[in-house]
Amino acid sequence: MIDDLVGHYHGSPDSPVARLPAELKLAVALVIIAGTVVVPAWWTAWFVAAGVVLATTVFLSRIPLPFLLKRLAWLSPLILGVALVNALQPATRGNWVVVAVRSALCLLTVILVSNTTPFSKILRVLRRVRVPPLLITTIALMHRYLFVLTSEAERMSRARACRTFVRDRRARWQVLSTVVGRLFVRASERAERIYDAMCARGWR
Repeated sequence: MIDDLVGHYHGSPDSPVARLPAELKLAVALVIIAGTVVVPAWWTAWFVAAGVVLATTVFLSRIPLPFLLKRLAWLSPLILGVALVNALQPATRGNWVVVAVRSALCLLTVILVSNTTPFSKILRVLRRVRVPPLLITTIALMHRYLFVLTSEAERMSRARACRTFVRDRRARWQVLSTVVGRLFVRASERAERIYDAMCARGWR
């Protein structure tokens, strides 16, 4: 399940996009995101060009379209939320469509980069551009244990469901709340054990 949510589907490893250096992909993504955010709304040529570049990247990376659409569907509430906030403000009420387009382009850019570049290479690029080592270590640990906690949550949910014979909606919510609460406790305990183990190995 975690693969469907956060990625690690890198498309075809032999695709032209996958073979590009991680530095180049991150630089192009940064230019697209920064340009999409700062250009005026009437610069339609920029938005069209960014859309063409992203569509070409999707084609060359050989990422299945259903996979990409599923990822966008999972994250679309973020786009809709940003557009709704701008639609409710009098100063930007008429620009909510532009805000939605900007958000969708930036989100698609991040999805493509994350699914065509291994996470370890992204961390190496961050290290080369002098990002603080503590921040890189924190990101690496978050990325690593996100999969561990998700896998543990799936096991807990499956075990709880096997012991639950009532299948109504209220029972499902009770199961979910129990799993979330217990997962929080286990995550805190695991974090303490990991910290103690790192300190025992000289990490500061």
